[in-house]
Amino acid sequence: MQQTLNTTLLIIGGGPGGYVAAIRAGQLGISTILVEGQALGGTCLNIGCIPSKALIHVAEQFQQTRHHSQGSALGINVSAPTLDIGKSVEWKDGIVDRLTTGVAALLRKHKVQVIHGWARVIDGKTVEIEGADTRIQCEHLLLASGSKSVNLPMLPIGGPIISSTEALAPKALPKRLIVVGGGYIGLELGIAYRKLGAEVSVVEAQERILPAYDAELTQPVLESVKQLGIKLYLKHSVEGFDAGTNTLQVRDPNGDSLKLETDQVLVAVGRKPNTQGWNLEALNLEMNGSAIRIDQRCQTSMRNVWAIGDLAGEPMLAHRAMAQGEMVAELIAGQHREFNPTAIAAVCFTDPELVVVGKTPDEAKAAGLDCIISSFPFAANGRAMTLESKSGFVRVVARRDNHLIVGWQAVGVGVSELSTAFGQSLEMGARLEDIAGTIHAHPTLGEAVQEAALRALGHALHL
Repeated sequence: MQQTLNTTLLIIGGGPGGYVAAIRAGQLGISTILVEGQALGGTCLNIGCIPSKALIHVAEQFQQTRHHSQGSALGINVSAPTLDIGKSVEWKDGIVDRLTTGVAALLRKHKVQVIHGWARVIDGKTVEIEGADTRIQCEHLLLASGSKSVNLPMLPIGGPIISSTEALAPKALPKRLIVVGGGYIGLELGIAYRKLGAEVSVVEAQERILPAYDAELTQPVLESVKQLGIKLYLKHSVEGFDAGTNTLQVRDPNGDSLKLETDQVLVAVGRKPNTQGWNLEALNLEMNGSAIRIDQRCQTSMRNVWAIGDLAGEPMLAHRAMAQGEMVAELIAGQHREFNPTAIAAVCFTDPELVVVGKTPDEAKAAGLDCIISSFPFAANGRAMTLESKSGFVRVVARRDNHLIVGWQAVGVGVSELSTAFGQSLEMGARLEDIAGTIHAHPTLGEAVQEAALRALGHALHL
């Protein structure tokens, strides 16, 4: 006999957006049920952000040790290292397990009922759990089903053709890997695999890697990729894979066909909202392309049906989903909120790292703003020198009339950690004088932030 559960808030999806919404709702005393078909934490914790950063760390440590085995300028010499990739994956899985277990504990603490199963939408107030003979009635329905990798019809996943999911849990390392897609996912994993010892090639249809970022910002990454010995096939399109000869067929800019030999092909051409397979169409919501259309309160076109995170389109960032989830819980509790951040940081964990917060010079120009653009190179930063990482820079974009900062960009070692300072300065409406007049600790990479502002005002001290 089918059981019926009643709740104020029902959340479909236990990724960063869904679980944060559930925790916040629990804190606010809202009766909440969270339905998740796979592991709590979603793509981000299990097969995305966290495991990829763990693998990147393993790759960096292995490369550094190999570097020291060849005699380093630091005077450190070690014998040639070996890699037990099984143990590396085990370590990565341990981190994932600790985080997902932590999420489950937080949900329990805040009295959120978690149902493991696949949701099927009946209407805006009713959801069934497939195979569990359970129906849930709710006042508010929050859709947080995330996104999934875009597949290419000519490269179906299976065997030597893998997605990022398989790339993050290798049983063994391929001798040769071709990455299809030169965006952030493809390059993060391509660089990691190269550092782990694989021969890596990247096939990208656009004329440069990381096409979503401007050329000046990506130049240090391009130099690093070439230095690592990664082969780039830019302006090349993929035609198919021949399993018999283990070759990827691509077409070059002249229209000629090339056959590239490889052991594995990693398809990393982007992600799309996860709208299929759970009867979402029953709601007949207004769409924005392949994503659900939402307003500034994350409300869909149906009353008391909400959508957050990747399901609601770009930017597909875990921290955006978390902030939206927190807000929706507070709105349901009767608080007055709107989702209107000044900026959301985008971070790319390549080598070197990239950060973009707010408007780039091109975006400021397109918006009709007359701006001062100023950069400070890490080559003139003492901390960067002590980290053997002098490539890259911090760049600030500020209005010429009142010096209001509208954007920050950085490329260099560890610049992901500067994203917080960038985001705060934009949210708080900082001007160049505010940053220039704040004493920054020495020696730190953050000094480059102050120096970029000083340079914009015409008096950089260390340049």
